[in-house]
Amino acid sequence: MGLARALSKMGYCSRSQAVEFIRAGRVRVNGVLRHDPESPMFPDKDRISVDQEMVHPTEKLYLMLNKPRGVVTTASDEKGRETVYAYLPSAARWVAPVGRLDKASEGLLLLTNDSAWAAKLTDPGSHLDKTYHVQIGAVAGEKLLRAVRTGVRPEDGDWLSVKQVEVLRGGEKNSWLEIVLDEGKNRQIRRIFGALDIEVLRLVRVAIGPVVLGTLKKGEVRQLTAEERKGLSVG
Repeated sequence: MGLARALSKMGYCSRSQAVEFIRAGRVRVNGVLRHDPESPMFPDKDRISVDQEMVHPTEKLYLMLNKPRGVVTTASDEKGRETVYAYLPSAARWVAPVGRLDKASEGLLLLTNDSAWAAKLTDPGSHLDKTYHVQIGAVAGEKLLRAVRTGVRPEDGDWLSVKQVEVLRGGEKNSWLEIVLDEGKNRQIRRIFGALDIEVLRLVRVAIGPVVLGTLKKGEVRQLTAEERKGLSVG
């Protein structure tokens, strides 16, 4: 397999980080410097080193984080904003987010160093349900719910809809909705309400498949249980 993919599958880093390391001249295979991320290698017999330190397969980590609002999901940020990695233990240095939550969104975020597992969960064909609690700056009547269920076409041309939507509670000027998606288009919920000229005040992901945020506090992280991982099995 390609060298960058091999580093990622060994759990050392993400594939994009592996590409950076290789192009920077930090990676050797059997003592020979490699600069091509697609350079072929055989994981069962070849020896990989980064900065002249041998790389060994790491323990697979499967984590869930309650991402606070205002935190970005990248490993580093050119604007110096806080990232989710500030909340992870040192042993989880090379995990990567499974999908994303934008800066203004909060709630359940999965992270892992098992790239194959992550790819299955993020595959559009998996149709894995993701549940959100969304506060909007409008009173949600049946007309609005019907529009959200039916779908809208924002100015960018994508047709966007949801799998389920229902009112959790409402006030005089805003409402909390529970929305279920089974596809993962970029900023899908925000774009739907933007097309309806309604402001999204808060967006919290509370479940991915059978895995629920539960009582996990903001900024806290824990390992998934074997039962939770089994429940997320797709494909």
